[in-house]
Amino acid sequence: MPKHEVKVDPYLNPFAPGAGSRPPELAGRDSILEQARISCGRAVRGKHARSLMLLGLRGTGKTVLLNEIEKIGKEEGLLTSKIESPEDASLARLLVPEMRKVMRSLSVVEASKSLAGRGLRGLRGFASIFRIEVAGFEIGIDPEPGLADSGDLEFDLPDLFVAIGEAAQAAGKGWLLLIDEVQYLSEKDLSALIVSMHRVSQSGLPVLFVGAGLPQVARLAGDAKSYAERLFSYPPVGALDEVSAGRAVRRPIEEEGAAIADSALNEIVVRTQGYPFFLQEWASITWNNVEGPEITLSDVQQTYKEAIVTLDEGFFKVRIDRLTKAEVQFVKAMAASGDGPYPMADIAAAMGRTLSSLGPARASIIKKGMIYSTDHGYLDFTVPLFAEFMRRQGS
Repeated sequence: MPKHEVKVDPYLNPFAPGAGSRPPELAGRDSILEQARISCGRAVRGKHARSLMLLGLRGTGKTVLLNEIEKIGKEEGLLTSKIESPEDASLARLLVPEMRKVMRSLSVVEASKSLAGRGLRGLRGFASIFRIEVAGFEIGIDPEPGLADSGDLEFDLPDLFVAIGEAAQAAGKGWLLLIDEVQYLSEKDLSALIVSMHRVSQSGLPVLFVGAGLPQVARLAGDAKSYAERLFSYPPVGALDEVSAGRAVRRPIEEEGAAIADSALNEIVVRTQGYPFFLQEWASITWNNVEGPEITLSDVQQTYKEAIVTLDEGFFKVRIDRLTKAEVQFVKAMAASGDGPYPMADIAAAMGRTLSSLGPARASIIKKGMIYSTDHGYLDFTVPLFAEFMRRQGS
């Protein structure tokens, strides 16, 4: 059937407004992916490669990029491990199963068999001393005395990273570790991770790290180790520019044989402010509610309310539901004064409270990943357009 002569069919909806779902058109992220590809390619070739920390608000596509970078790593010949850091999780517990898989893969390669075996023995002792049980851990493998068995994560984890790096180097491979939600790592765990990456970087080993987290991660990493600023590259993952945002909507529509009017496309791009998740959500709902073959300005205006309701009841509500009543009042006071960043002094004044009395609530909401410190004495939401959502809720 010729292009632009089809009805818009819900079964052919190309959009993917899900958590971590790859959009049909991954627009505006080429520079980040190319940077990752170069780092992966350099690492596996024994060249110095800088690790990356992707920073951005919720719904900007950081998880999607991690998944894409994992694919790139595999294409470049790296063994990959991808984990998500939940709140209050131990980094050691998250990493042990992944490091075991990597070392086992390397242990079947003749050139790295001996080094990988030593690494597995070290991991055995590490798991034991940190009381981490792994189902099916190699029977009969004894710990390697003196390797990763001090009980201090900042000493032991680097030993294991080096062991993996040496085995990977001998095998002509490399290891790519990807961690999502880095902001949930404890200060101690983040520090150990940074020290580990510093050690393998100094040793020229093919170990690469790509993390993703909220904007405060750069400061957290710097607080943990001052050299983190030089160790990592921090590419921002923000809203898409107008051209990229338009391409992310127009191209999938046209690939399904339909079309969208310029005025309709502009309406979606402007009102979503180019944030990828919102683009996907509104475009998806519009697709499901029009006849086609061309999506018009009237079409997107008519589906705007449904898109807002869907976002309010899903994307936004799941976040506000994590807050206590007192914390909800805190974020309401923020949103009521307009769009951020918000001076803490203004929030306290709006609530009729002292700055010091708001400290515990502020810390708790930051820990829950809802707000972050943009500068000394200033806060903002980690969720794009969240202030608008709060104002829609009224009192």
